[in-house]
Amino acid sequence: MRMSIGLSVMTRYDTCRNVQEHEGVWMLAAQRRAHLLDLLARQGKIVAKDVAADLGISEDSVRRDLRDLAAEGLCQRVYGGALPVSPAVADYAARKTVTPAGKQKVAAAAAALVRPGSALILDGGTTALAVAHALPPDLDCTVITHSPTVAASLLEHPQAEVFLLGGRIFKHSAVACGAAAVEAAQNISADLCLLGVTGVHPDAGLTTGDAEEAAMKRTLAARAADTYILASSEKIGTASRFRVLPWEDISGLITDADPHHAVVEWLTARGVEVLAAG
Repeated sequence: MRMSIGLSVMTRYDTCRNVQEHEGVWMLAAQRRAHLLDLLARQGKIVAKDVAADLGISEDSVRRDLRDLAAEGLCQRVYGGALPVSPAVADYAARKTVTPAGKQKVAAAAAALVRPGSALILDGGTTALAVAHALPPDLDCTVITHSPTVAASLLEHPQAEVFLLGGRIFKHSAVACGAAAVEAAQNISADLCLLGVTGVHPDAGLTTGDAEEAAMKRTLAARAADTYILASSEKIGTASRFRVLPWEDISGLITDADPHHAVVEWLTARGVEVLAAG
């Protein structure tokens, strides 16, 4: 009987000790994740091997933490580390509520680039929709778009002629993508292309969250004499999974971000034209 009681006490002791050890490890992992998020906010990227060396832990531990953060939508994993994740990966309805004032500023600056009598390729998404609304009612132009929502918003425009490119609708951004849409786009040409992205980052470049949408954006940009990127401030310094275009393939970037933002200064220093919105 005494032996049974002794074993029972020892079992409870071991269980409590294991729980305490487990909770200690959990707290350490939570602290590491908080440290990683702080690095993202301060430095704009995480290099796994550097973090591992600084904290005296294995790179595998850092990569596991980054996987957990990525699964929660808190970072974008890339080779060797992670970058800040773009808030623009939310669904179309949710994105309408993200920095609407900033998008309107970007839209107004973008609309000012459209010349009378010109042909404009207008991308889909919430910022592009704001551009459609910002086109002056007396502007005589042709708007080519693969976005049904953008096309519909221009039905009441007195002067704009609208061409809608068809294909499979990617509901996340309310745009046509896929082979049929790419083929249709290859048979058009325009003076200007206004293109949306979800992320603008020095390392990742211009990115979006879907491979087919990225391919469609490249096709549209290739059909215009000039391509400007629409990027409201929340997209600056963030990244998504798929690259859209290299910096040398764009004419400039339109943003309402602070001109002294580190990414904006980086772009300006490398010769990218940055048009300040608002």
